[in-house]
Amino acid sequence: MAFPIPNLPPLPRLLYEDTVRKALLEDLGRAGDLTTDAIVPPGTLATGCIVARAPGRIAGLDVAICAFLQLNREFQTEALVADGHDAAAGAVLAKTRGPARALLTAERTALNFLGRLSGIATATRDMVAAISAYPSQVVCTRKTTPGLRTLEKYAVRAGGGANHRFGLDDAVLIKDNHRVLAGNLTEAVRRVRASIGHLVKIEAEVDTLEQLEEALRLEIDAVLLDNMSLEHLAQAVRMAAGKVITEASGNIAPATAAAVAATGVDLISVGWLTHSAPGLDVALDVAL
Repeated sequence: MAFPIPNLPPLPRLLYEDTVRKALLEDLGRAGDLTTDAIVPPGTLATGCIVARAPGRIAGLDVAICAFLQLNREFQTEALVADGHDAAAGAVLAKTRGPARALLTAERTALNFLGRLSGIATATRDMVAAISAYPSQVVCTRKTTPGLRTLEKYAVRAGGGANHRFGLDDAVLIKDNHRVLAGNLTEAVRRVRASIGHLVKIEAEVDTLEQLEEALRLEIDAVLLDNMSLEHLAQAVRMAAGKVITEASGNIAPATAAAVAATGVDLISVGWLTHSAPGLDVALDVAL
């Protein structure tokens, strides 16, 4: 069973305001909203209800509302379902009232953000529920939509998951190509230790138990167990117990996640949460 996230810290508007602005500019193009400006008289006021057409975990309501406010600060808005909570099909998520032209012009941008982020939150919620019998934690990766990483990783948190590193600058992850270019993992770790600050964590990717043996002799904090069989994952967890954090990765889906968690790994990283999760169907119903 997946539980809501009652105390999910909201994202500061500064982190997404420019992203929303760029999305609106992309839609408005060189001439603005030709359809709405021709049909809707200036000064017309309208009420918009953002509605979930399918059940799911909500994320991104503030981002959606920001799209309306970017076009006109006169909107009065009310969120009825908080991010990090589930909504049934047909539920009204938020209401907003203001200039009808701006309401319709911002509609698609607002729904694009809300549907995308709620889809990620829903997929994460389902993955978290699939492993709820085990202490393992679901984490996302850097496989995010360019320009939307902050929002997509926020959506993962709304779904009950946790974030892996945000970028290349907040942690070290030594992957197979780094190992090849350094000659071996030991040399790669030596070079990293000589370069980074004392607060930076180091994780090493390993594909085999033999590579894990080498990794466990080094001064690292975590190992990424990449595409290992369940048998090898369980053995790797036993080998690493009490020494480093263990993370399983590679083609993990809700149907297989419980078996992976049963091996005892600390973390299960899932790239498709942010690159392939289907969007949640949301809509805007407008009335005068």
